[in-house]
Amino acid sequence: MAGLASARPPAPRPHRRGVACFVAALSLMACGGLIASAPAFAQQLSFPSPPPAAKKSKIAIERDKSGQKQMLVQAREINYDYTNHRVAAVGNVQIYYGGATIEADKVIYDQKTKRLHAEGNVRLTEEDGKVTYGEIMDLADDYRDGFVDSLRLDAPDQTRMAAARAERSSGNYTVFHNGVYTACAACKDDPKKPPLWQVKAARIIHDQGEKMMYYEDARLEFFGQPMAWLPYFSAPDPTVKRKTGVLTSTISSNSKYGVGLEVPYYWALAPDYDATFAPMITSKQGPLLQGEFRQRLLNGAYEIRAAGIRQLDKNNFQRSDGTTTPGYRDYRGSVETAGQFALTNKWVWGWDALMLSDKTFLQDYNPYLSRYRINDPMQTGASEGVSQIYIAGKGNRSYFDARSIHYLGFSEADSQSQIPVIHPVVDYTYTFDHPIMGGELGTKFNFTSLTRNQANFDPITQTALSNRACAQTADPAIKTTRNCLLRGIPGTYSRFSSETHWRRSITDQYGQVFTPFASVRVDAGSMHIKNEVGVSNYISTGETNLVRAMPTVGLEYRYPFISTQAWGTQTVGPIAQIIARPNESQVGRWPNEDAQSLIFDDSNLFRVDKFAGWDRVEGGGRANYGTQYTAQFNQGGFVNMLFGQSYQLFGENSFAQGGTTNTGLDSGLDSRRSDYVARASYQPNSTFTFTSRFRFDNEKFITKRTELEASAKFDRWNVSMLYGDYAAQPELGFLNRRQGMLGTSSVKLDANWVLSGAARYDINAGKFDQTRLGIGYIDECLILALNYITNYTYSGNVSANHQIMLQLSLRTLGGTSYNQSVGSVGWL
Repeated sequence: MAGLASARPPAPRPHRRGVACFVAALSLMACGGLIASAPAFAQQLSFPSPPPAAKKSKIAIERDKSGQKQMLVQAREINYDYTNHRVAAVGNVQIYYGGATIEADKVIYDQKTKRLHAEGNVRLTEEDGKVTYGEIMDLADDYRDGFVDSLRLDAPDQTRMAAARAERSSGNYTVFHNGVYTACAACKDDPKKPPLWQVKAARIIHDQGEKMMYYEDARLEFFGQPMAWLPYFSAPDPTVKRKTGVLTSTISSNSKYGVGLEVPYYWALAPDYDATFAPMITSKQGPLLQGEFRQRLLNGAYEIRAAGIRQLDKNNFQRSDGTTTPGYRDYRGSVETAGQFALTNKWVWGWDALMLSDKTFLQDYNPYLSRYRINDPMQTGASEGVSQIYIAGKGNRSYFDARSIHYLGFSEADSQSQIPVIHPVVDYTYTFDHPIMGGELGTKFNFTSLTRNQANFDPITQTALSNRACAQTADPAIKTTRNCLLRGIPGTYSRFSSETHWRRSITDQYGQVFTPFASVRVDAGSMHIKNEVGVSNYISTGETNLVRAMPTVGLEYRYPFISTQAWGTQTVGPIAQIIARPNESQVGRWPNEDAQSLIFDDSNLFRVDKFAGWDRVEGGGRANYGTQYTAQFNQGGFVNMLFGQSYQLFGENSFAQGGTTNTGLDSGLDSRRSDYVARASYQPNSTFTFTSRFRFDNEKFITKRTELEASAKFDRWNVSMLYGDYAAQPELGFLNRRQGMLGTSSVKLDANWVLSGAARYDINAGKFDQTRLGIGYIDECLILALNYITNYTYSGNVSANHQIMLQLSLRTLGGTSYNQSVGSVGWL
């Protein structure tokens, strides 16, 4: 550089070199051995002494002695204009500096103005992967200010921008004139084709300090056609994961509150906590206020949500006959909270809690922030709210769970005094990690304690139904197992159950598999049952303490025969179990809270205890037997069939003793010889699947239960059909035979469009009772869905709501939805 001070160039003409390169390095390299250490790469394009002959050099990016980043310039030629203090790189210019790259036909650096001017197919690739294209790019040497003409920008997050001109100032403020923004990829077949959606604006202002983008005089286009105009709107830039501001609004309507507009506002208060305020303005009932606070701590997270409204017209919650629904009140609202925290890497504790002004508030208003989106057709509705506190742990061969639970019924038919409060329910299982007597030894226990204020009776006959449904009648003669079931006892009930079980499989030289097993179960219970009207017809009232034990031994036998053919493999063999144990004791003296459901089919034919819960225990000697056939095809696919029966060998049949809930009666197990159960499955390939399940009467072989299911997945189609036929079960309250069909289907119209539908048909009633039809578009930047749904809710006694829902979501900009209730089928 000293040569510039001591000598003048012989003539004011640019100095040219042929194939030239600039390499900044610590030692002398090609291009005159220039040593530079300027903080910005443009500053390194300064004037050297007249260079020696060109030498081929290794291209490298190194650091000078001060540790600053150096730069590399490659071009066909480099011109030095000593008079105007400019350096120009011409022809396939590539400049590398600090992880960034500029490519252009020509790059000029002006030492006086400290600006870099690039023109002709300019491409700037930044260190974070962002690529900017332009015809002319003029930048300050520190990149803080400049402009780009005919800009096109591709970001690493798959967003794209274009503008006639972009101006950058203060290092973080960019204005795009006549700008276009989209988060959709360009069409591969025709890149000039408009994207699925884009925002065109007279000006797009990007404030990198705030990480916000402001759109002025904006048009939202879909498939190249303008669909909406906004004079002004803003959104976080695509790099933002969470940002304070207004979220997209939601519009809904129904007969109770009219039209509702929900406009959520989100506060990113700190990296570990945030809040959302989402008022919904309704045309009939006024504003519904709702908010949410969330915080994440080192070992977990919690959230609190609340909603409330002062209704302007509570008469909308009055029935035509003058009676009122729970919503007939001035003030309504809800409070929810949930949290979970890790105690160790194997233990967690947490809670869920819900408080409501009335049981139908959530169904009537369906608050945006609530976890109970009961009337949202895109989510599964809940029939009750759960408040609980719990602790759970999981080991390699063990599991522990303890929780206290309070249920809140959402149906007007629910009587809160008939719903139990679970003081705790505790479950623990453990399997020993080493063999005991050559087999597997495990243990499990359950402790349940609950309180219910009022007995829960369930009518099962027309006589009971005509006498005010058991619960309200004062006639104790109605309250018997012939007319009603005692689903829940009034009072307090506590039970501790423990079971130790062992089993071992032995295969002999002939391939026969013998599995001996044994178990011992002990139950201890204490109960205080209120002497309400009719309760003593089912169970002893007052204080009662009970203990029962059930030792069990048995043997399971399997002898599979295998045949290998050219087309595949067949396996057929008998399965038999023999179980010896005493009778179930004290049937009817124990409440039945958790073992009321019993469906006898192929899935539990070989279960040692077929009751679903702890409150009942199967007793008496029993044999379960059947045969199973499986064929595996070499080209894929299989056939599987099972046929079997259960037989009461000795003692009393537990399933013929219904107890307080008639569990076991009409199940197919309540006779000495059970009904026959069968399963047949056929999957010829990955496209088709057929499954059938049957239960046949043990004497006349008529069908008592039939389920036929078929599904197909081929090309763009996905179709399934389920047919169910269930015989009457008068002992359980099903007085008539039930038949129905459920069908679902979807077809991909192309790579992104999907048409779907579902319907359930009640054959007995001769009508469709649930339907759903929808069409949707899904890709990496857009979700668009339109659904028409017939949905049953719990508001009122029962009502069938017909809803139309439109959902729109634009990647990086957010989404919105419109939900309208078309009508309802009265109060049933």
